[in-house]
Amino acid sequence: MTMSRRTMLGLTLAALAPTPALACPNWRGTPHFGSIRLNAGFQPDPYVRNITAGGTIALNRCFTGGYQGFVTQRPDFDLYWGGSASQLTIAVECPRADAILLVSDPNGGWYYNDDYRGTNPALKFTNPITGLYDIWIGSYDGSRRNPGRLVITEYNY
Repeated sequence: MTMSRRTMLGLTLAALAPTPALACPNWRGTPHFGSIRLNAGFQPDPYVRNITAGGTIALNRCFTGGYQGFVTQRPDFDLYWGGSASQLTIAVECPRADAILLVSDPNGGWYYNDDYRGTNPALKFTNPITGLYDIWIGSYDGSRRNPGRLVITEYNY
């Protein structure tokens, strides 16, 4: 029996797909809390969105380099960034939990922060590139349903 190239590729990809136990953040997922398109110089600045921090996927099983905490498989929020700016900061304010922040940039790079200001994380992108930034807002200890705010700004944070 001969298989087409497409069939073989499909079988190979299916064999490589993560099982639920090995699930990791997937930037292709539909974000839990929506998305926004912002351009350099956007107003009002900062942009603030209510979110819920937490998840069940352990980052240390998906990444090396000290990524700790728990997120959901789908992103929490998608930022479509355009224009030219000297900096862009993505931050989380979560008063009742030790939040963590995971971002995938338009080039496919992964960025992580745990404690930028107290237990609240933030990531500053210098000269941010245009494109999609997928954002995960998790918790350090695996707790879920922690109310908080996503903050996006061009100002110093």
